[in-house]
Amino acid sequence: MTTAPTLVVRYFAAARAAAGVPEETVPGVGSLDALAGALADRHGARLATVLTMASFLVDGVAWHDRRAPLPAGATVDVLPPFAGG
Repeated sequence: MTTAPTLVVRYFAAARAAAGVPEETVPGVGSLDALAGALADRHGARLATVLTMASFLVDGVAWHDRRAPLPAGATVDVLPPFAGG
């Protein structure tokens, strides 16, 4: 029996507040757009709004193509815009 690939999603700052958890494991999905949709369905409109403005790291690398396939077992960091800097 094989198990479906999963992704680890880690939330930071406003994304953590909107999701209500610092981290979660979710079933693997095809792309970052698909993942954002699944996360918005799971956590609601507040997180959906944050996800539209967020930057993403996939296994520590900036991920700009929201339609590119995500690697199975990847860790996805959700980084909302930060004040200051």
